[in-house]
Amino acid sequence: MIALVWTANVLGWPILHIAIGFMSLRVPPQVFVRDTWLTAPRSWEQDGHVYRDWLAIRKWKYLLPDGAPWLGGFAKKKLLSRNPTCIARFLIETRRAEIAHWFMLGCLPIFFIWNPPWARWVMAFYALAANLPCILAQRYNRLVFNRIARSRCRTFVRL
Repeated sequence: MIALVWTANVLGWPILHIAIGFMSLRVPPQVFVRDTWLTAPRSWEQDGHVYRDWLAIRKWKYLLPDGAPWLGGFAKKKLLSRNPTCIARFLIETRRAEIAHWFMLGCLPIFFIWNPPWARWVMAFYALAANLPCILAQRYNRLVFNRIARSRCRTFVRL
């Protein structure tokens, strides 16, 4: 029985991560064009300054893996071009990634079914450690690119 629980824990998370990532890449991009309640900027984020100044996200976000290219999706490690189409696609993909990681985090209660209380804490720690940094990085990137898009629109309007 213990081996079965360990197997479910050790294989369960990667299988869920890959399955949710794969499914999220099959959702049409139009679904992610606009922010939802979940992805909308919050006033406490201070247009990304909380992430940059308090969490020093620019110093560690490059360490996070980008799983989308492994599954045939859009790479978000580096912006390939500053043209408006590429920025718009990048914004869509940050929403897609954020929502996928929220779904991955939402799978935590599944692991509560077969784990004892102490292991539930371990599972919760893993779920937060594996998903929260990715969610924060996607939110930060989107806030930065929204700011760039707004400034480009203002420049265009002034011309």
